[in-house]
Amino acid sequence: MAPVTNPTPLLQVRDLSVAFGDRVVVRDVSFELASGETLALVGESGSGKTVTALALMRLLPEVRVQGQVWLQGEQVLAVPERRLRALRGEAVAYVFQEPMTALNPLYTVGEQIAEALRAKRGLDARSAWARAEQVLAEVGLDDPARRARQYPHQLSGGQRQRALIAQALALQPRVLVADEPTTALDASLRVQMLQLLHELRRRHGLAVLLITHDLHLVRRFADRVVVMQQGQVVESGPTGQLMTAPAHPYTQRLLASRPRRDPARLRPAADDDAPVLTLHDVRVRYPVSKPGWRGWWQRGWFEAVRGVSATLRGGRTLAVLGESGSGKSTLALAALGLLPAEGDIRVLGQRWQGDAADRALRRHIQVVFQDPFSSLSPRLTLQQIVEEGLRVHEPQLDAGQRQRRVVQALREVGLFDADTPPHEAAAWLQRYPHALSGGQRQRIALARALVVRPRVLVLDEPTSALDVTVQQQVLQLLLRLQREQGLAYLLITHDVEVVQALAHEVLVMRAGQVLEAGDAEQVLRAPRDPYTRTLLASALAPEQDGEVTTAVL
Repeated sequence: MAPVTNPTPLLQVRDLSVAFGDRVVVRDVSFELASGETLALVGESGSGKTVTALALMRLLPEVRVQGQVWLQGEQVLAVPERRLRALRGEAVAYVFQEPMTALNPLYTVGEQIAEALRAKRGLDARSAWARAEQVLAEVGLDDPARRARQYPHQLSGGQRQRALIAQALALQPRVLVADEPTTALDASLRVQMLQLLHELRRRHGLAVLLITHDLHLVRRFADRVVVMQQGQVVESGPTGQLMTAPAHPYTQRLLASRPRRDPARLRPAADDDAPVLTLHDVRVRYPVSKPGWRGWWQRGWFEAVRGVSATLRGGRTLAVLGESGSGKSTLALAALGLLPAEGDIRVLGQRWQGDAADRALRRHIQVVFQDPFSSLSPRLTLQQIVEEGLRVHEPQLDAGQRQRRVVQALREVGLFDADTPPHEAAAWLQRYPHALSGGQRQRIALARALVVRPRVLVLDEPTSALDVTVQQQVLQLLLRLQREQGLAYLLITHDVEVVQALAHEVLVMRAGQVLEAGDAEQVLRAPRDPYTRTLLASALAPEQDGEVTTAVL
């Protein structure tokens, strides 16, 4: 890690407390941040990291904030609102977690950057637009003039994140608050984004407050770490010292939550495990307009999946590994019979027909999506969500029978156990998704899939939206369910460590094609394809850098 260029604190936080009504959610938090330094604020979901960051510039309405926040000698919590508006964006800028929601879909990227420049700096339209293109070039976007004219939905995930960083840096702030800026990105893009922030920090003397639960990125890019639990700082110190010799039990637990391959927990593969899902020469194509005037009359084709073949056997996990845009999720949708595809796809030996005859087949292959909050209807209770599949696939069941199956499924996923009193279990059934934690919501998503007793689960990035300790809980749950019920998993992921923990076999995809396939341990220990080696190297912690063969497993 490069040395801090200026040891003088630029931002000083002293005894910061935040309360929503009578409930104190952040208590007596203190830290300092110097110019050219990266300070990581880490902890589980609900630990108070984001609330602390938002409170620094009084961005939380109707809350009580106490303590002191000094920015270049100015007490931010005491300044009038007019001065505070001047500090926001110009002195302290924010990069939020999800660029698709942080960027306005109705305006081009250039318009959104230029708007702040006109309002804050008084630039005319031409000068503001020229500055927008300049800052887009600074963050590494190719053809910035074209990107400035595009809307957020026309950019890839990595491009949107760069555009969001460009928007934050347009006013040349002294402090950049990056709140989970890489959560939705694959491994190589995560590293690229943090390398970009590292370069901008070095070039402009920028101070970065990095809020994250990704400890690998903390190891690589942070100078110091502050660990939060339940709204309080439990430990802080230089990154190397804290990561190698954590003193607090909570920090030790966070570091121990990294997924690891445990052969004793993996269900052993048997030669007589029958195929439950077979893919042979699967191709998926999308019609696209040709460039220029020819696009008015002619259509071209984009081939998202190109001739993929694989076999998933009962009780095993086949991981499809690749970056965003590699065709992983398209392949999963084809396997689920939700996309028209060429080639041969069979579930339990039966092909998808594309009509009502598929309903009986669908109960045998279910899906668990990436974000449990968006995949669960906010208008339905937990009972209504979990029993929905039973209403479709087992309409002969009465209300009492459905409820017993729902309770059984919720016990299987560990939401409550067999000793839970009936009245407490009934109370759980009447809750709504917003009242649950991220881990609890993912358990509900699993229960909804398991209640119809499928043979195959398609797991589409099932842990990427979860923090490290909840991720570990979900992985252990998946391993237990596979051992007990003989479930087969088609795992779609860009997370090498999740592959390491769950997979028996691996397919590595890029640009719709399979580059490498085989036994998971063999592929991860000794990858043959250069792309696989690059993909694995992007996921390694800094102390693991070196030979992939000794670092991954």
